[in-house]
Amino acid sequence: MRRFVLALALLGCAPCAAETLAGPATVVDGDTLELRGVRVHLYGIDAPEEGQLCETAAGRSYPCGHEATRLLRKRIGEGPVTCEAHKPDAKGRAQATCKVGGEDLSAWLVSQGYALASRSVSTTYVRQEARAWATRKGIWAGTFEPPSDWRHDRLRMEATAAPGVERATR
Repeated sequence: MRRFVLALALLGCAPCAAETLAGPATVVDGDTLELRGVRVHLYGIDAPEEGQLCETAAGRSYPCGHEATRLLRKRIGEGPVTCEAHKPDAKGRAQATCKVGGEDLSAWLVSQGYALASRSVSTTYVRQEARAWATRKGIWAGTFEPPSDWRHDRLRMEATAAPGVERATR
């Protein structure tokens, strides 16, 4: 029963919103975790996608989406993660503020320069983003396409793919 209530909280059940979900987490990508069978998007941020490439200051491509995922996985390690539910995002995804060792993972990723503050959701992490930009940390050290633009471009390319060409699925 408790698992059901926690899942409802993460899916936006207002009376359940005070519930937390805690335990070991699996990192799905740079801004998504799975805890106890519930997939949770980290609140207020947008990290590069797993297949996304960025460029270093020297102009060399590197898999910045993979790097964001790797860093998040390393930061969490084997420790338990605690997530406080927020209402679902515009896509209906469960989202939460998740912490490990008391540290907000969204704030940490943005401060490392491997996620952007999602201003359409919250301004909570804008200060950390400005600091990462000013010190040229992570993706700010070179050039990159904002993750939302990168996703949009991929969807548009898939929609215009020639007939008979297999399309990627999400």
